[in-house]
Amino acid sequence: MPVLVMKFGGTSVANLDRIRRAAKRVGVEVAKGYDVIVIVSAMSGKTNELVGWVGETSPMYDAREYDAVVSSGENVTAGLMALTLQEMDVPARSWQGWQVPLKTNSAHGAARIEEIPTDNITAKFGEGMRVAVVAGFQGISPEGRITTLGRGGSDTTAVAFAAAFNAERCDIYTDVDGVYTTDPRVAPKARKLDRIAFEEMLELASLGAKVLQTRSVELAMRYNVKLRVLSSFEEQSDTAGTLVCAEEDIMESNVVNGIAFSREEAKMTLVSVADTPGIAAAIFGPLSEAGVNVDMIIQNISEEGLTDMTFSCPIDQVKRAEKALNDAKAAGSLAFEALEADTEVCKVSAVGIGMRSQSGVAAKMFKTLSDEGINIKVIATSEIKISVLIDRKYMELAVQALHDAFELEKA
Repeated sequence: MPVLVMKFGGTSVANLDRIRRAAKRVGVEVAKGYDVIVIVSAMSGKTNELVGWVGETSPMYDAREYDAVVSSGENVTAGLMALTLQEMDVPARSWQGWQVPLKTNSAHGAARIEEIPTDNITAKFGEGMRVAVVAGFQGISPEGRITTLGRGGSDTTAVAFAAAFNAERCDIYTDVDGVYTTDPRVAPKARKLDRIAFEEMLELASLGAKVLQTRSVELAMRYNVKLRVLSSFEEQSDTAGTLVCAEEDIMESNVVNGIAFSREEAKMTLVSVADTPGIAAAIFGPLSEAGVNVDMIIQNISEEGLTDMTFSCPIDQVKRAEKALNDAKAAGSLAFEALEADTEVCKVSAVGIGMRSQSGVAAKMFKTLSDEGINIKVIATSEIKISVLIDRKYMELAVQALHDAFELEKA
């Protein structure tokens, strides 16, 4: 029988009533003739509670024990979902990561999937099981210890299973009914997209859209797994939600398909560093070693032989970046006059695969922001994306103005 993967996020399984609602959706797909692999998250709020307990018990915790505790939320949900399906006379069985086994590396708290053998679950399907309910977010290390995949890892689990089992599709059930041109809470004219290309979804996810975890989209693109994002709380239909698919599966795409934004950004500037070969490595090497996620970079000539280097990073990594750069200065491997941090900025981005073949997108974006009196601090571009750093107080105005300028409310 064909295989379908269905993933239910925390809000979709937040209580027993919602688990029953999700189980009914699974039953519909079983009735259509699918063998179904259900990936479940922990109940809404449970993972945060478990993380809090670990921190309260041991501030300098053992990462292996952290994974043992934090992974337990998904185990509870998987068992309850399997029991609910059994009560509906649907042959179901729960599976923890080690039972599959979902094999990962040993990076506890942020493990990477290495292999998902299909033999065990396939054998059970052959014996009459119709639904395998798998605890998301977890696997097993080469040492035989439980690992977790990082926050949002159940999305990655679902896509990995879809790839391993050559599933017809991977449906991601969440609390929104699809992927929108931007956040409807910021721009009321935002429109739900029927389809979006992998590349666009990857950019939107990496730029702050919370619908899908970035790693899950990367996996889907690599293995050409069709993803469907849809709501657990609306009527089920074959055309519901948004299909994330290959570019060639989209008849025609708009030049810009979405406006993404990230509030939690900071702009950092090193003033008067030497304008010599190797200076960029001297700056960004220590930042990389400190785990600072650098995004946008701009270099300005200040005075003869000197330059200013500006970059953006998440606001919660500013202190880490300051320490890394000041330590490099103290060690004599880097010299600069001052280190300035602006923590009142945000990033706004226009994304669309149509940019590859049409000019004028940057000009329209910059003019739109200019007309609203919004000053651009930093610019970064890629083949299908233009991002700017602006003052955070103008974020909503910028998103709304750009959404209108590119007429994203129109299909």
